Amino acid sequence: MNVLDHARQDVEAWREGVDTRMRVSALTNAHQLCIFEQFCAPGLGAPVHIHAVEEVLEVMEGQAEITLGDESRVVTADQSVVIPAGMRHGFRNIGTGILKVRATLAAAIFEASYDGRGEVSRRYTPP
Repeated sequence: MNVLDHARQDVEAWREGVDTRMRVSALTNAHQLCIFEQFCAPGLGAPVHIHAVEEVLEVMEGQAEITLGDESRVVTADQSVVIPAGMRHGFRNIGTGILKVRATLAAAIFEASYDGRGEVSRRYTPP
């Protein structure tokens, strides 16, 4: 049994004002899941991007404006959005405090391709 102590996992700055804790992934010996938390300062979040797999984006604390395709919605604590594989999406913190979101992807390796920001695609794999 592999017990993960999330409090001891590193928090990494993915971009200015957006910190990420990778909870479960290939790095923790998962085979089909990637679960991570993000902590976003007001006005910040994730730019429009796509994943090759389905994702669940859950707001844990705060308020987010989540864009999925051409639709945007305000999502608050204890609400989730299911994002189909290959669907363009993004989110931003529209509150005054830190937004905490948890993302669950149906793959143990995190991959994303970003639109229109010149941001490089991310890929997190075991060393």
